[in-house]
Amino acid sequence: MRLRSGAAIAALVMLSVAGCKQDTMGTGDSGPGATAGGGSGTGSGGGAALTAAESLTVKGRAPKTGYSRERFGAAWADTDSNSCDTRDDILKRDLKQVKFTDGDCKVSYGVLESDPYSGKEVIYKRGASLVDIDHLVALSDAWQKGAKYWDASKRIALANDPLNLLAAGASANRSKGDGDTATWVPPNKAYRCTYVAAQVAVKKKYGLWVTSAEKAAMVRVLSTCSKQALPTGGNPTNAPARFHAN
Repeated sequence: MRLRSGAAIAALVMLSVAGCKQDTMGTGDSGPGATAGGGSGTGSGGGAALTAAESLTVKGRAPKTGYSRERFGAAWADTDSNSCDTRDDILKRDLKQVKFTDGDCKVSYGVLESDPYSGKEVIYKRGASLVDIDHLVALSDAWQKGAKYWDASKRIALANDPLNLLAAGASANRSKGDGDTATWVPPNKAYRCTYVAAQVAVKKKYGLWVTSAEKAAMVRVLSTCSKQALPTGGNPTNAPARFHAN
C-alpha cells in the first residue's frame, strides 16, 4: 500500500508541474504562412517545425562578398507564369479589400488587417511604402548560407517563392534588415512561432544551412510552440527555363 501511495503522489506532482508550464512566445496560428495543424502556443513544444529545425545543417556564415540583389534576378519576376508579377501576387494573397488598376493584377489598394510583425492594421496604397513584401529568409542571408553556390535559376526561384514571401508593415519589416532568427524575431509575439516555422521551411526546402546561434534560436522559439506545423508548398526550387540564362 505504501508503494501505491508513493506512486500516486509522484504522478500528481508531475501533472501539477506540467500544468504550470506556460508559453510566452505566442503562436501566430493565423495569417500568411500558417498551415493546418499549427501550434496552439500552449503546453509543451514539439511538432514538425521543431523537428525540421533540429535537422538543419550547421555551418559558419560565409562572407557577403559578391552579393547583390541582381544575383537573384530582376525583382518580382513572374516565375509562376500567371501574367502577374510576384509582388502583386503576394499583395492579392495577404491583403483584404483589394482594389486593382487595369485588370486584376496591379493592386492599387488593400488592407493588411493585422500586420504579422506589429499586429497593427496597415493600409496599402500603391506608391506609398507602408507595406513591404518581406523575404522571410533574407536574400543576403541566403547568399551567405549556400545560395552563392547555386545557379541563377534556383536563386530566382527563392526570391519569388510564395513560401518565402509575406506582406508586412514597412516600419517593422525594415527593422529586420537581413537578420536571421538569432538577431531578429517579430515584435508581435503572437506571430513568432509561425514566423520561425516559415524560415525553417524555406531553409529546409532549399538546402540552406544555419549558424549555430541561429539554430539555437529557432529551437528555443519552437520549443514553446505546441505541435507547430511546418509550412509547405510554394513554387518549384528552379525557375522556368526562360530564366535560366539570367
